[in-house]
Amino acid sequence: MATATVPTAPLKTRRADQTRTDVTVTDPALVKRAVKAAALGNAMEWFDFGVYSYIAVTLGKVFFPSGNPTAQLLSTFGAFAAAFLVRPLGGMVFGPLGDRVGRQKVLAVTMIMMAVGTFAIGLIPSYATIGVGAPLLLLAARLVQGFSTGGEYAGASTFIAEYAPDKKRGFFGSWLEFGTLAGYIGGAGLVTLMTALLSTDDLLSWGWRIPFLIAGPMGIIGLYLRMRLEETPAFAAEVEKAEAERPKVPLREMVAGQWKALLLCMGLVLVFNVTDYMLLSYMPSYLTSELKYDETHGLLVVLGVMALMMIVQPFAGALTDRVGRRPVIAAGCAGFLLLSIPAVLLIRQGSLLAVALGMGALGLLLVCFTAAMPAALPALFPTRVRYGSLSIGFNVSVSLFGGTTPLVVTALIGMTGNMMMPAYYMMAAAVIGGFAVWRMSESAGRPLPGSAPAVERA
Repeated sequence: MATATVPTAPLKTRRADQTRTDVTVTDPALVKRAVKAAALGNAMEWFDFGVYSYIAVTLGKVFFPSGNPTAQLLSTFGAFAAAFLVRPLGGMVFGPLGDRVGRQKVLAVTMIMMAVGTFAIGLIPSYATIGVGAPLLLLAARLVQGFSTGGEYAGASTFIAEYAPDKKRGFFGSWLEFGTLAGYIGGAGLVTLMTALLSTDDLLSWGWRIPFLIAGPMGIIGLYLRMRLEETPAFAAEVEKAEAERPKVPLREMVAGQWKALLLCMGLVLVFNVTDYMLLSYMPSYLTSELKYDETHGLLVVLGVMALMMIVQPFAGALTDRVGRRPVIAAGCAGFLLLSIPAVLLIRQGSLLAVALGMGALGLLLVCFTAAMPAALPALFPTRVRYGSLSIGFNVSVSLFGGTTPLVVTALIGMTGNMMMPAYYMMAAAVIGGFAVWRMSESAGRPLPGSAPAVERA
């Protein structure tokens, strides 16, 4: 297998006494393989989230029978949000472990757990069969998923960031969120196809299980790809520096020693995930349950928005390498602050064109975050604590603000009757994100903290 560093021959562009040990020379083929393996795991995670979000109304009837559709939806999103409550615990376990034993090993474990948790949902009997045991088993499977995903995104973004050359870190990192969108499209597309082809009775009795059972084969493929990879050059250099197994880093050092970076991370993740979950997880149910929009047409509109985002994603990632992460993220924050109300008003207008325009505007603004964050977030922390600190900051913020977005907004609409709550929630997130962008340092084209400069092999 190709190596990522070349320890001999002096660099002509540096002083004569500096050798290639001062620089990481990346192998393009190895970088691409690392990106594929990381992105596939992310795709599987979001395939599940996409399925769960888009089939939420059906799951509510299967696991939470009630005469009140809003109560069913709240219960379903409650189980969805419960997984996010254990994400910080997963981050506190897998993050420090990734800094100690390696990124690749931990990412293999999270892949297995994600696949098992998702596959298990497809095997759970309905409420009509076993009563209250059904929602309890659903909750247990969601907790397994949440615990595993606590180490997934931070590990995958760290993995890509530590493999990528400094001048292309934004471009390669953007493929992680390309995987997210691919997973969402796969999950949502499958649900849309099933909704169109199956009767309501078939969907309720057995059809809803199919998307979850697909996670088994996907997990095996992802695990195979991840097991074939070497450890990242940055982590390997840390181990070599210690001349032994990576020394254990206290959890206190990952938090107290990085508190400023952690606060910035949480602010950036807040605006990233509130807008992400609002558009990709909540809006399908908002269109169907709150606005009484045709379910199939609503799903097709969101699928089209995600396809548009996938097309733009790599180009936006490359743009962050040229102009910087801060300007791109700042543009997204400003856009959500100014355009959330007009976009939601368009969506509420109800016509297919108006809904498509409103959703499309929000999707393009979201690309500002999906393209920049996978490269910006790992650059907040030094190599020694990168996986652990990023896992903690990322998952605490997602658990408090991102994953709870569908539940909170549904509850706010129920309490106030105000259908503009999605816009107000995104605007508040944009203000917090804007402050975080103002305080963060630019990282585009620069080495990761604690790592040697990384250049692409000619």
